[in-house]
Amino acid sequence: MPAQAIDPSAYLQAGRELTDRLLEKYLPPVSSEPKSLHEALHYSVMAGGKRLRPQLALAAYEYCGGSVKSEELPIHYAMAALEMVHTYSLIHDDLPCMDDDDLRRGQPTCHKKFGEAIAVLAGDALHDIAFELMARTGRTEPVTELARAIGTAGMLGGQTADIEAEGRQVTEEEITEIHRRKTGALIRCAVRVGAILADAPAELLSRLTIFGEKVGLAFQVIDDILDIEGDQKLMGKKVGSDSKNLKATYPGIVGMPQARRTAQQLIDEAIAVFDEGDDNALKLIALFIGQRQS
Repeated sequence: MPAQAIDPSAYLQAGRELTDRLLEKYLPPVSSEPKSLHEALHYSVMAGGKRLRPQLALAAYEYCGGSVKSEELPIHYAMAALEMVHTYSLIHDDLPCMDDDDLRRGQPTCHKKFGEAIAVLAGDALHDIAFELMARTGRTEPVTELARAIGTAGMLGGQTADIEAEGRQVTEEEITEIHRRKTGALIRCAVRVGAILADAPAELLSRLTIFGEKVGLAFQVIDDILDIEGDQKLMGKKVGSDSKNLKATYPGIVGMPQARRTAQQLIDEAIAVFDEGDDNALKLIALFIGQRQS
């Protein structure tokens, strides 16, 4: 679909609303036991957010010709799974043993609301439900993609490297690799899963993989920038936590001007995988990421 035919705000809002409906549909009801755990799941998952990972998956799926004519499709399971994994990572990220944050999406973090034990279990439960949903796509490739994205070569490996880099000087190459794994891997996965579920040919999947890698890295570089100069009300969380926790960040290594240039370059390189006249929703989302304030 040509970009000029898309109202960016309306498109992104529709994607958020669809994702929210899917999450409500696939989360265990709060009325079922264990109620305290299910309440924590709903509290964390339905707290809002940009829902970028499921929207990237859907945009890639549609770009590759995937059908959206049914009310329940494999891509819908994948969208919910991706957001649940993202939320699980945030719950665990906020724990006292990790970043020790007490505000997320404008409300107390899960462990502040329900206690550390329930927060750990809530993250574990979302991980479990996500893989059940991904398995419901009926394809093994999306399950493998998700496992690799969050495993030791992806998010968990990046989180480990991030912790081990605290308080020491790292190189630009090191911080790039941390960001690629900690944040970029799941974003890359979202794009690839959408394309795979639409049976994208190898050449197209390869191009979209590059898009996902560039956008994923740009997202975290911008996150580092916003942690320094972002608006706490817009962010829905305290800024300055990276500095408080002695985290290695991109601006801390190369300086703020270079960090901004790098983020823009990555967005430009992501968009460059498409032909000049090939305007589409993936481009729109990339531009939104490049311009985000929260």
